[in-house]
Amino acid sequence: MASLLRASLGLCLGLATCSLIAQSKPGVDPANLDTSVKPCEDFYRYANGGWLKSHSLPADKSRYGAMEELSERNRAILQKILAETSAKTSWAKGSVQQKVGDFYASGMDEAAIEKRGLAPMKPILATIDGLKDTKQLPALLAKLHNQGLPGGFGFFVRQDATASTQYLGYLSQGGTGLPDRDYYLKDDARSRDIRAKYEAHVAKMLELAGDAPDLARIRAKVVLDLETRLAQAQWTRVEMRNPLKTTNKRTLDKVAAEAPGFDWKGYFAARGVKLTDLNLTQPSFFQAFGKLVSEVPAPQWRTYLRWHALSATANLLPRAFGEEAFAFHGKTLNGTPQREPRAKRIEAMTDGTLGEALGQLYVKVAFPPESKKKVLEMVENLRIALRERIANLDWMGPETKQQALTKLNAFGVKIGYPDKWKTYAFDVKRDDFFGNVRRAAAFRVAKNLAKLGKPIDRTEWGMTPPTVNAYYSPTMNEIVFPAGILQPPFFDAKADDAVNYGALGYVIGHEMTHGFDDSGSQFDAEGNLKNWWTEADKKAYQTRTDLVVKQYDAYEPIHGEHVNGKLTLGENIADIGGMKIAFAAYQNSLKGKPAPAPIDGFTGPQRFFLGAAAVWRNHIREAALSVRLKTDPHSPGRERVIGPLSNLPEFYEAFSCADGQPMKRDVKVRPAIW
Repeated sequence: MASLLRASLGLCLGLATCSLIAQSKPGVDPANLDTSVKPCEDFYRYANGGWLKSHSLPADKSRYGAMEELSERNRAILQKILAETSAKTSWAKGSVQQKVGDFYASGMDEAAIEKRGLAPMKPILATIDGLKDTKQLPALLAKLHNQGLPGGFGFFVRQDATASTQYLGYLSQGGTGLPDRDYYLKDDARSRDIRAKYEAHVAKMLELAGDAPDLARIRAKVVLDLETRLAQAQWTRVEMRNPLKTTNKRTLDKVAAEAPGFDWKGYFAARGVKLTDLNLTQPSFFQAFGKLVSEVPAPQWRTYLRWHALSATANLLPRAFGEEAFAFHGKTLNGTPQREPRAKRIEAMTDGTLGEALGQLYVKVAFPPESKKKVLEMVENLRIALRERIANLDWMGPETKQQALTKLNAFGVKIGYPDKWKTYAFDVKRDDFFGNVRRAAAFRVAKNLAKLGKPIDRTEWGMTPPTVNAYYSPTMNEIVFPAGILQPPFFDAKADDAVNYGALGYVIGHEMTHGFDDSGSQFDAEGNLKNWWTEADKKAYQTRTDLVVKQYDAYEPIHGEHVNGKLTLGENIADIGGMKIAFAAYQNSLKGKPAPAPIDGFTGPQRFFLGAAAVWRNHIREAALSVRLKTDPHSPGRERVIGPLSNLPEFYEAFSCADGQPMKRDVKVRPAIW
């Protein structure tokens, strides 16, 4: 899921944002609509036009909408917690409060960071400068990777896609600094301009680190040339969406034979990892990487790794490094004119580094037990609705239906926060921001590697409690909803069921449908990559998903730049299916009850669809949208409203849409899947 909003449920914590919360209207706010637009012409504008006119993009945001509004409210709560916790120095050493408070305090101590200058980086740079021969590269990369620093490729441990009760090591492509391989390979004017500015950015960072200007420019060209060669070997994002294509188990001996030029056995020995089997996610990339290692001399690898170490730590160093990093990534790539205030940046880093420690403090004030109970009830109602829809599908045979129902019944559900909190076994020092972040990174890496040979930890969460997001894990076969997203406008205890089902129900249905999208449908009830479809049903499914690709390929959010229907296919299937399932669950919730009376002139079904559309409203900078069209597996906000709704007869009926109107697509091109 893309990042998705929070109002305090009676616990204002003395925040200025609470006045907004107290005054907000539950459910549908008519002021957010634009009734000059007909709902069957452009429902996104109809449902959100008033909000779009009354709100603008903050200077420090590349995108701002309902999701960001909620995120900002959550962040205000976190910042108050952090300010109060960091103000005390008497917490017991090793306690949640000590680690969270001292980490935040260390990041806010700009004077100490400026005084230290580049000194914390010197051991890392000295290690890189020790590379005299490319035969030493495996040991050097192993040392950097163990510290959580990037370079060349990635290695991590996760569930084995074909044996979900076991962990497996995965080698995955990497090594580039731009958001996507296409930025290196395309020859259009925008790509050429970004490459030129990236090269200048690399030179500036190297200059800040001590290189003379002429030398920095020479070295920046070395970086760009080497990254371009890596990009040429990388797979596309569409290729990487295919779990069958990216599942390539090998013995370590076979990897060594298949990708010569790099000492793989030496690399893993230097990392302290003992393994016999692993997954080579993109085999051709590693063949090309081994060739590069044998062709590119050691001085060029030193320059390349020096750059990536600086880039990865820029926000831990003196202000000039962070400002230069923002000038490229914020301004050039995403068009954002202003950097976020430091307090917000350090709050985000605290959440990213000590998320479940900070999360323990967050849920105490932001997520009451009754919310968890209500959300779980909604989840089970949506499970019933999806079960009914699968049972009644006319294009799927009984054998596949039974497997689909078995998988649905096996879905795990996590709501709010973990039952067992993570611990963070590394030192957090009040006067050592750089060291805190690096120790945290090394701890995460070591903890991940230690999973090899251990039982699967099914209590683990992939997101922190304050996160405005949700996810489905195909190997765990579970749906997860952090407390951060279980707030208005996604979920509001004061709103009527129609709006809650339209907003949060849509999110729940979306995550459930991921279990049956073009990728998730390749995993069985136990989370194994295993075909459970008959050939006839697989063909019938693909016929329908081909229609989804064609529909979204036609959307052109920026002149000359289209949505990539294949890249976004899984999310679009989940949007279309999630909306349909949520509406069915809403209708089921009314059984035995009188039809709810209209509110503000809107029937229950109309409020459902208005609630669903409201969560995707946003302003976005064109530069940021351009990046997302190349890299984001989700469609833009507008298309996440008009795309699903224009396929749903339930929507046509709610707003009396007639044949030929834009929001009512011809029946021959509707992808009727779930």
